[in-house]
Amino acid sequence: MIVTIDGPAGAGKSSIARRVASELGFEFLDTGAMYRAVTWGVMQQGIAWDDVEALVEFADAARLIWQDDRIYLDNQDISEEIRTPQVTSHIRYLADPPRIRERITAQQRRIATGRDIVTEGRDQGTEVFPDAHCKIFLTASPEERARRRQRQLAENGRVMSVEEILAAQNQRDLEDRMRPVGRLRAASDAIVVQTDGMSPDEVREEVLRLVRECVQASAANSASSDVTR
Repeated sequence: MIVTIDGPAGAGKSSIARRVASELGFEFLDTGAMYRAVTWGVMQQGIAWDDVEALVEFADAARLIWQDDRIYLDNQDISEEIRTPQVTSHIRYLADPPRIRERITAQQRRIATGRDIVTEGRDQGTEVFPDAHCKIFLTASPEERARRRQRQLAENGRVMSVEEILAAQNQRDLEDRMRPVGRLRAASDAIVVQTDGMSPDEVREEVLRLVRECVQASAANSASSDVTR
């Protein structure tokens, strides 16, 4: 069973998806790690960022494995290597071109086949897994998301004003909504969860409740299909 959790930056998708997966006994698919892995591989190969044909070829041939919350590229565990600022600053070269996204989307589908997985992003329920059993779209007002991000940064010793965070966040929201492929939007059959005023635990409990309802409905539909066959 596949559960998708999409939403804008700062909505808490990643932390909620991990916690929900853990409580359900599902795996968590870190799609961001997959883009990072391919980016890291491109850097190791010395492929030029403007050589789209070579980037497409590399993304198509790369063998990605996601196992026990670790990412492997061609059988090499690079879970730590992909977290460097250099990788972060170059992800856009792999995430933006439609032809490259198509290759990495195919890898995500391959990895998820036959597994119980919770995955998060901005296009998981719309483009990557349009037939997912359960789709959640987490969102909150821009101001709420900026305040949450400010608290998160403060916990890590970084001080930024809400205004600075909000300006950067609004720009990212605009770019995410305007992308030709993988743009930010809720799937037509997604359950939208507005999280303003909710604590992380409250969000987790609400998402868990919704997903469990999906699981029960899916099981009931399967049982009904078995009876009619």
